[in-house]
Amino acid sequence: MKKRFDFDDITLIPEYSYVESRSNCNPSVKFGGYRFKSPVIPANMESIIDEDLAIKLAENGYFYILHRFGVDNITFVRKMKSLNLVSSISIGVNESSYELIKELKDLDLIPEFITIDIAHGHSIKMKRMVEFAREKLPNTFIIGGNVCTPEAVIDLGEWGCDAIKVGIGGGSACTTYHSTGFGNRGWQASMIKSCSKVAKKPLIADGSIKQNCDIVKSIVLGATMVMVGGMLAGYEESPGKLTQKDGVWHKTFWGSASSEQTGKQNRIEGKKLYIPFKKESVFVKLKDIEESLQSAISYAGGNPATLECLMFVDYALRK
Repeated sequence: MKKRFDFDDITLIPEYSYVESRSNCNPSVKFGGYRFKSPVIPANMESIIDEDLAIKLAENGYFYILHRFGVDNITFVRKMKSLNLVSSISIGVNESSYELIKELKDLDLIPEFITIDIAHGHSIKMKRMVEFAREKLPNTFIIGGNVCTPEAVIDLGEWGCDAIKVGIGGGSACTTYHSTGFGNRGWQASMIKSCSKVAKKPLIADGSIKQNCDIVKSIVLGATMVMVGGMLAGYEESPGKLTQKDGVWHKTFWGSASSEQTGKQNRIEGKKLYIPFKKESVFVKLKDIEESLQSAISYAGGNPATLECLMFVDYALRK
């Protein structure tokens, strides 16, 4: 078996720095023809992002992916067009998603980004949807996922994805591993590394992000963007329900395959968590992450001091 490791198993090695002030380091990233303020993407989960937060993120220069649960995508894309903001939506692989793509094309409401979001992306249903979306919306940037093997990354790229979301079973509200035994839980870091070796398209690392440094390490290992869920739960803008638990205010956070999300009691691969209410804006946390990225860039020694310099950082395994 190949050596597998996770974020806590590696330490990044500093390089000589040209940086005179960390504030001069630029954590922005170019993705899909746009430049965004940072590589962080709030997870496209109903308890993490809603339409109001999507608008605020777009207005403030952040990339986002709206979730696909009960959303009127036609109305949302039309609104984003009217505001001259980037539209980025999620779809599945069922018949309703095919109809949505047809309607978007017929109405000339072409979203800049579409994420085809299913639990097991290395599948015939993903292949068919990617090929259909590519044919109908040739100018839309298509993100496919989730997958966790180099073979899957190669296939999704060949099928027509412009970026690939990697990571299965690692999220704190995900129980795929516990239910099935499948996924890459416990070795997200080495999975990103192995997938990046074959990737010809940008990778979005998704899952297992617990600390700011995990975002940095994901980029060092080959990710272009990093999706964050639990870390961005419990803030003022978080859509989770505000509730008291043991006398303390919390917001709920649930997995996309949980009974809370689907309303079903079978095929459950997610759970509901209670996150302490932080009583501050999620943009405070996003700013904190940006500052961590700026510091990381200064340790990486890049000249110019941009996020891209992290791709050349060496690391040491701790065990």
